Amino acid sequence: MLRTFDQYFVSLFFKKLFILSLIFFSLIFILTIFEEITFFSDTQSSFYLPFLVAALDVPSALLEIFPFIILITTQLFFLEIIKKKENELIKVNRLDNFYLIKILTLCAFIFGILIISIYYPFSSKLKFIYFDFKNSYSKDGKYLKHYGENGLWIKDEIDNETYIINGSLSKTNFLENVFISKFDENFELIENISSKRVDISKNQWIIEKPYIFKNNLQIKLENDMIITSHFNISKINSTFRNLNSFNIFQLVNAKKENELLGYSSQDIDLHLLRIAAIPIYFSIMVIISSIIMLNIKKNKPYIFHVLLGITLSVIIYYINNIFNIFGLTNKIPIYLSVFFPIIFLSVLSIVGLVRINEK
Repeated sequence: MLRTFDQYFVSLFFKKLFILSLIFFSLIFILTIFEEITFFSDTQSSFYLPFLVAALDVPSALLEIFPFIILITTQLFFLEIIKKKENELIKVNRLDNFYLIKILTLCAFIFGILIISIYYPFSSKLKFIYFDFKNSYSKDGKYLKHYGENGLWIKDEIDNETYIINGSLSKTNFLENVFISKFDENFELIENISSKRVDISKNQWIIEKPYIFKNNLQIKLENDMIITSHFNISKINSTFRNLNSFNIFQLVNAKKENELLGYSSQDIDLHLLRIAAIPIYFSIMVIISSIIMLNIKKNKPYIFHVLLGITLSVIIYYINNIFNIFGLTNKIPIYLSVFFPIIFLSVLSIVGLVRINEK
């Protein structure tokens, strides 16, 4: 059973976490609305649609900054109990600084588990609906985009001509074993194009030494052929592999399908590991913030420590991203790209905890 002041500290932490999450949700919502209003300005849609679509996107965006929210929540928690001298409860009950950090760390860890089990499935579903809405109103909405056992399928419209494209995504900026059917505005077949490899790094696709099938004739070109497309590798990846719109079961199934088809699943592995590490990551952010706030000195204003915590959270965010990029580019193993920053921060946290407990 929790003691009365244990319950008070837990409720205070979650109260501040809820309020701060609501504030950031509102800020992201307002910023997203402007983007969606611009997007829907050229469409014949209801005035409320940008607000609805923005609301669908915000939970996923909020998930990315939850570690930052956890850190700020912890700082606000300590500012309040120090200001009201409620931290004296700990000393009166002959407990050390480590005791309060344990309570907050446990709260953050439990919150992380709730994020994985409840919040993430909810936000991924909303993100999926968000993409459905955007695709239906996008200028690209007329473009067919499908990814299945027969590889990648795209319908692209260029200068009143329709291209039906089928190929296999490789681990680089290429489509392999590509077959393209080209139709006129009446959807009459003009020609078929076949190539072993197509460079799709840019919107100017380079079709390597293609075969042209036209009027019952087959022609092999010795030079590369160039066509303009609305798609490039970045857009294809964002369309088919926006993993925030996949729930955990879909991610696991997508990983199995990729391995079965011989495609890389590094981005899925990274995403799954990042999700699994959320409770640990939240806990570390609480410990780091606690160490900063428990080292408050009288000759330095509170704002100094708050800004220090914010600065550290930004640095941690970019370090994480850098290591994730190293993992995706095979410079380091995927597991190391996720857990090395966590292990490093854990070691620093342990050192800080030892020093705090000695005070």
